Amino acid sequence: MTTIQRVTHVGVAVSDLERSIAFYRDLLGFEYLSRLHLTGEPTDTLLALEGVEVHSVFLERDGLRLELIWFASPPGAPLDPPRRMNHFGFTHLSIRVTELDDAVERLKAAGVRVLDHTRVDIPARGAAAVIVTDPDGLWIELVQSRTDPARPPQIS
Repeated sequence: MTTIQRVTHVGVAVSDLERSIAFYRDLLGFEYLSRLHLTGEPTDTLLALEGVEVHSVFLERDGLRLELIWFASPPGAPLDPPRRMNHFGFTHLSIRVTELDDAVERLKAAGVRVLDHTRVDIPARGAAAVIVTDPDGLWIELVQSRTDPARPPQIS
């Protein structure tokens, strides 16, 4: 019987590989792992595309591996209209921060787009959050919280 071993990575198509590496590595603290260059078969079949030439870089942080993928051929294209949070599929990456205001100011100073209209503050929970975007518009949720929202407190 075949069993699932583990999750290996999440892939993100990007328009500029070096710019995205700099964003995730230098601003979000991901560590560079490796680089791949793939062309033709069997990649064409696996990706259901023809004439594939793809450059990928693997980055990792906190056990999460990202594969940043740049398509030299066929060229990638942005979603039009852009993905909204309620569209099916990958919606966002969430990153925990110790001090949201400091993180936002640091990212703004680096030219990162901050969606100020998404900012929420929940003082009773010691929580706050806001959405920023990667260079291609992928939403990244920055969360400051005393507790982990993925692990609600147990009620006895």
